[in-house]
Amino acid sequence: MPADTNAYGDIFGGWLVSLMDAAAGLIAARRAKGRAVTVAMDGMQFLHPVKVGDEVSVYGEITRVGRTSMTIQVEAWRRLRESEDTCKVTEAVFTFVAIDENGRPRPVGG
Repeated sequence: MPADTNAYGDIFGGWLVSLMDAAAGLIAARRAKGRAVTVAMDGMQFLHPVKVGDEVSVYGEITRVGRTSMTIQVEAWRRLRESEDTCKVTEAVFTFVAIDENGRPRPVGG
């Protein structure tokens, strides 16, 4: 939406990062069977702009699971409003840690 853009009509990068982090968080919570928090994000490059009205799709996949942490590869793709053509606009690797009710690391899935 226009409130999420710069003066040129491109989506703010932070809005897209937030969307990707939320998607990764859903994946992490399912795998951890409970609360998981973002501890790192690596390797993001913005490849193409996202304009107001573009459809944005986010896809994520767990690539590594440790004792208390997991790594999730996330991609964001755009589709122009009047087109079937899509292109990847960015990707990043998010690291999450499963935490207990006291905010301390706990085993993933336990």
